[in-house]
Order: sequence, then C-alpha cells, then structure tokens
Amino acid sequence: MTDGLSAAEKWIRRFHPAPQARVRLACLPHAGGSASFFFGTSRALSPAVEVLAVQYPGRMDRYAEPLVDSMSRLADQVTDALLPFTDRPLALFGHSMGASLAFEVARRLERRGAAPLALVVSGRPAPHRLRDGSLHLGGDEQLVEEITRLNGTLPAFLEDEDLLRMWLPVIRNDYQVIETYRYEPGPALTVPVTAHVGLTDPKATVEEVRAWAEHTTGPFELHTHPGGHFYLAAPGSPLVPHLSRLSTAVPARAAGGAGR
Repeated sequence: MTDGLSAAEKWIRRFHPAPQARVRLACLPHAGGSASFFFGTSRALSPAVEVLAVQYPGRMDRYAEPLVDSMSRLADQVTDALLPFTDRPLALFGHSMGASLAFEVARRLERRGAAPLALVVSGRPAPHRLRDGSLHLGGDEQLVEEITRLNGTLPAFLEDEDLLRMWLPVIRNDYQVIETYRYEPGPALTVPVTAHVGLTDPKATVEEVRAWAEHTTGPFELHTHPGGHFYLAAPGSPLVPHLSRLSTAVPARAAGGAGR
C-alpha cells in the first residue's frame, strides 16, 4: 500500500493538518503501538500544534512491510522522514520505546543542523539507566503477561486469537528493539528536555526518569502523574496541557521556520 510513497508519506500521519500551527510535534509510539495511539492527542492540540504521528513498519496500513529490529536503523529512518518537516519548529515526543527513539532522533537532527525545538519523553528511564531484559527471547505467554501487567491493551484484543497472532510478532520485534538498544555516550543535547512518568510505573521509577537531566545542557523539567505505565491513555490525558504549551514556546515570527 505504501509502495511509491516518499519517506514522509510512509512514516507520518497528519490526522488534523494545521498549516498555520507555530509548532509541529512528532509523536513516537510505544512498543506494539501505532500512529493511531496519538489521534486524540492530535485532535486536542490542533490547530495550535500540528501532530505528526509516526507509523512504524509492520502495523496498520504498513502491515505488509518488514519490521525494523534495530533502534539505530529505526532512528535513521525516522530522522529521514522528519527532516522535510523541520522548515518550522519541530518538537519530539516519545512514550516508552518511543522515548528512547525520540532521543536518538533528536541526536541525529542536531548533528544534521536541524535541532528540535524540544524533546519530551515519557515512561522510560534515561538512556544510561536502561534495564536489561530478554522478553523478546521468551514465549508468547510471557509477552502477553507483560502487556497485561502494563495495562496497555484492551482485554478483548488479547482474547481474540487471530488478532493476537498478528500482533505478537510486532510486540516481539519491538521488545527486541528495546532490549538490544545500548546507549552510546556522546555530546549531550542542547535542547530543552521534559520528562514525564506515572508514579506507579513498573517500567520506570521517578529517579530513573529524573536522570534524563544528564542528557541535555538545556533546561530540564520532570513531571509525575498518578497512574502506571499508560497513565497518558486515561481520559483527559495529563500530558495534553503540557504539550499544548509548546505552541507558546515559539514567537509568531519564527513559525515559518526561517533559518531552518
């Protein structure tokens, strides 16, 4: 379905195009997630912030495409897809696996002279504080138990054997991306970093998330929220008010992206 499309068209979903928005926000999903996870966020932020929801290969309309099993390759491809959108200020947001990916994309954009406006991360320890894991090498039952524990998928979905059979290879691949990723020391980012975490998140403690401060020379903020790993999926997501402030981080005259 995506044959013949540009990288941007393959990777980016613009659910609510907002050509007059001062800021664009690229949103990178969690393991097993898809661009549609950010539909509600896009609707809530538009038209002040235009959301660019990233669609990874192997899911939804990209189901027939090969999965990408390496964080570095995934970051390279996402960076290439986002570069055309840096003609105006572009911020990055990632949750869980998406947070590590957003960090790696931010590093690449800085190296290519297109530093993002800001990096916002959620539900993920800082890169140098990541935990070891081997779930991607285990059985399907272990993966299902993990997702159930995190409360990231509707029970009805887990009970549908056909859907589960299609979805588990994606989950396993994404856990491989997570569990084989190793932070390579390098220059700190220069952009503001804001980190969010649920107070009962089993995948990231407050202190592990606070350590993101060590990865930027710019301003750092930490925000905690009631809830677990998927605190942001609750009705009235606490993230939306924070993300909406990105629209005021850029003067109106800079919205056209001159110099980018």
